[in-house]
Amino acid sequence: MLKLWIQKFLTELRATRNYSPQTLRAYELDLGHFLKLHPGLHPRDIDRVHIRAYLAQLQGAKVLARNSILRRICALRSFARYLRQQGMLETNPFLNLTMPKKETRLPMFLTEKEMEDLLDCGGAVPKPFRERDRAILELLYSSGLRRAELSALNASDVDFVSGFVRVFGKGSRQRLVPAGVKALSCLRDYLGRRGGCGGQPLFVNGRGKRLSGHGVAWIVRRWIDSARWLKPVTPHAFRHSFATHLLNRGCDLRSVQEMLGHKSLATTQVYTHVSLEHLKKVYEMSHPAAHER
Repeated sequence: MLKLWIQKFLTELRATRNYSPQTLRAYELDLGHFLKLHPGLHPRDIDRVHIRAYLAQLQGAKVLARNSILRRICALRSFARYLRQQGMLETNPFLNLTMPKKETRLPMFLTEKEMEDLLDCGGAVPKPFRERDRAILELLYSSGLRRAELSALNASDVDFVSGFVRVFGKGSRQRLVPAGVKALSCLRDYLGRRGGCGGQPLFVNGRGKRLSGHGVAWIVRRWIDSARWLKPVTPHAFRHSFATHLLNRGCDLRSVQEMLGHKSLATTQVYTHVSLEHLKKVYEMSHPAAHER
């Protein structure tokens, strides 16, 4: 019975909130863990005892980060809210229940010099794919795209005249993001060799099909390996670097929020902490009063 209502909930999210397949998959996995703990539980019987038992199990396992625990609890809270809306739950099982606090972690990013050096590497990448891979990395850094957003781009989404890229982000929200001169130049080189335009996928794999988000991550790893870097770098590190470098050079927070496609300004504010760390280091290196005389 509980499994059936979980599927109804996921269908509701897909139909009314236009959640991405990745988000829906995460919700399904998170709620699946609760289902395994209480396989015979009827939705009408969910109460604080079940929630606390689930929370205790997550915290007792000691293999999940605090934010991963909070994500699973958040999925369960949304599910409970849905059950109340459907008349399946009379009371809120989360009422007055103490939740662990969110863990604040500074995003991993590259310095401007590291990014410049990395983008200039890649000589070991096979020649047929070098232009494509270089264009991918340049666009990730130039426009701060998520890997799923980059994967979903069509050739027609790039306006070479205005220098903007049309992006469909989370919840299918559309935004226009500037692309730098270098990124646009690499895209021209890549498309010139590949051919094709219009509604065709911007980036394709070796079989000529749309490159997936996992494919983007694999390409970044291959480029890092070819550069012989030991530092772990993911596609999201390019996005973090994009935001951090903009703020370090004086860009206002609202503009960074718009370019990143963040719904809430609070999500963007994490980068101000990174920027302040940078300013502190610059201050300590440069100001005569920063150290004892």
